[in-house]
Amino acid sequence: MTDQIRFLMCAPDHYDVDYVINPWMEGNIHKSSRDRAVEQWQKLHHVLKDHALVDLVKPQQGWPDMVFTANAGLLLGKNVVLSRFYHKERQGEEPYFKEWFESQGYTVYELPKDLPFEGAGDALLDREGRWLWAGYGFRSELDSHPYLAKWLDIEVLSLRLIDERFYHLDTCFCPLAGGYLLYYPPAFDSYSNRMIEMRVPAEKRIAISEADAVNFACNAVNVDSVVVMNKASDSLKQRLADAGFRVIETPLTEFLKAGGAAKCLTLRVTEPVQVEVHANVSVESRTIRLEGHLLDSGLINRALDLIVDNGGSFQVLNFNLGEQRQSTSAADVKVSAPSHDIMEEIVTQLIDLGAVPPPQEICDVNLEPVTQAGVAPDDFYVTTIYPTEVRVHCEWVKVQNQRMDGAIAVNFTPDGPIAKCKLLRDLEIGDHVIVGVEGIRTVRKTESREQRNTQEFTFMGSGVSSERRVELVVEQIAWELRQIRDRGGKVVVTAGPVVIHTGGAEHLSRLIREGYVQALLGGNAIAVHDIEQAMMGTSLGVDMKRGVAVRGGHRHHLKVINLIRRYGSIANAVEQGIIPSGVMYECVRNNVPFCLAGSIRDDGPLPDTEMDLIKAQQGYAKLLEGAEMILMLSSMLHSIGVGNMTPAGVKMVCVDINPAVVTKLSDRGSIESVGVVTDVGLFLSLLVKQLDKLTSPYHLTQTV
Repeated sequence: MTDQIRFLMCAPDHYDVDYVINPWMEGNIHKSSRDRAVEQWQKLHHVLKDHALVDLVKPQQGWPDMVFTANAGLLLGKNVVLSRFYHKERQGEEPYFKEWFESQGYTVYELPKDLPFEGAGDALLDREGRWLWAGYGFRSELDSHPYLAKWLDIEVLSLRLIDERFYHLDTCFCPLAGGYLLYYPPAFDSYSNRMIEMRVPAEKRIAISEADAVNFACNAVNVDSVVVMNKASDSLKQRLADAGFRVIETPLTEFLKAGGAAKCLTLRVTEPVQVEVHANVSVESRTIRLEGHLLDSGLINRALDLIVDNGGSFQVLNFNLGEQRQSTSAADVKVSAPSHDIMEEIVTQLIDLGAVPPPQEICDVNLEPVTQAGVAPDDFYVTTIYPTEVRVHCEWVKVQNQRMDGAIAVNFTPDGPIAKCKLLRDLEIGDHVIVGVEGIRTVRKTESREQRNTQEFTFMGSGVSSERRVELVVEQIAWELRQIRDRGGKVVVTAGPVVIHTGGAEHLSRLIREGYVQALLGGNAIAVHDIEQAMMGTSLGVDMKRGVAVRGGHRHHLKVINLIRRYGSIANAVEQGIIPSGVMYECVRNNVPFCLAGSIRDDGPLPDTEMDLIKAQQGYAKLLEGAEMILMLSSMLHSIGVGNMTPAGVKMVCVDINPAVVTKLSDRGSIESVGVVTDVGLFLSLLVKQLDKLTSPYHLTQTV
């Protein structure tokens, strides 16, 4: 018997499954046999007494789960952190365990009442005493971990549990003597698994199967080379034997009905202190503020879900609810994360939702100089489509040239600081780039209940429209187009060759001719096939009127390319009467600028096609300046590129027969985008018909 090792247990005098607070209790209320439970507990008690000393705490009437003493608290040396149970069904156990600890001479630390932590069920010491593994996600809060580190003077490694069956760390994780670890990897998120792999060498990690996991093989008690558990497969027992451990199985099926086994039924109360180990914890906390119609819009729920889904924890510090229907609300939320990197990711996404630091908490963003042209400092902030402001000298400065996937460079001028979005390739040595996420906010529209109730076919809400809604959506788009044209606004069209193949060229041509389009973006293909149709009546060799391939038609597009190259440009070919009609013809005749971005698959290409990718991007960006609406017509890559260059506030319509394309554009997050899943030729036909129905000083007199 090892005298220095002691365990605390509690007899199952009042044990039963009286309620449901974990998945194992489902369907087992009052289905546990008291006699079998007593018998199984006594066998475990006797096994442990053969290898260690066992103390008992008196069971109490009305607290059936007190038998699971692992949850009483966490001990190290003569210090103990008392549990704060998550569920009210167990909170009454706390004073009884506190009384026992104090009677044994322990110094008892108590967490704030609203901060759940469930003792050695969610905090397990490395058997070599090097650090403390601490779980969170279901019963214990991440914010408890800094307290553990401080009070016990030990390094704390935070592990997030993601499988509700394994709601406590000790149900799926068991540190063993000699630095070995018995665990079930799917119970943890990817970050936690990486943490485990960084700390425990591969040869000492014993990952178990689901079959062993659901038998609570990890909910084991380790005393030197002995491992006591409910049940283990032959293969697991062999792996443990190969590592030098002897498995003792003792059935605990009655306690599995409540979600516990050997480890849950015991608390090791002799945990020696390693004098060379000291407090350290990577948990990071920040406070953010959310403002707007937080409940009506669901913003508060999205924010809190985002924090948890990304491995963080939260505490709502203040919530000021708007008193009237039109009033906005505000909430201050403390966000905690297990590492700096995870915190940065969470806060970045919260900024996208419009979260800001509390007033006056941040006076300046963090800036680092560019030391290599075209390369940003590490940890630079990546911009989004939303209007952004940054904190400089305790003032909010609006970021210019807003777009996705850039960096923010801040320059100081006599007139004050200037912040601009810059692509990585445009960064110059000496630029000062914002790093981290401190002092950044996005400006989002406040959405009220009334707006949500009327947004179905407007640009106030993003969405993907099904076939049965196409005509209704087209009505709204036509109305918007007319309004923009009549006030001298700007509409940009991004189009792919499918526009030509589906018979949409005549409709797009009319939109250009009648002033609805102020710029055209596309690739080599749309121009080639449009000119082929205008000159030869085919597109990719298919007769556009009869819908059949013509003899030798597969050569038509190359003949067209060759002819335009002879004339030097599309504009020259139009002026010489070579191109008689079509989309490109109308662009030239109506002085509508266009930019054709080339790719590796292009034949020819046409002389107007820009094969330098960077120049093509610059050409796109220039034509997008000042756009109020963008029509994206069946061109996935060009549309995605345009979307990334476009700030929030620009209305976007993405039309494609492939729902995946439409969804991808909608997923960028702009609340002014609409997706229409339909044939682009049909869409354009419906659009010009709807425009015909509208009255305007610019009455349409021409027919298609």
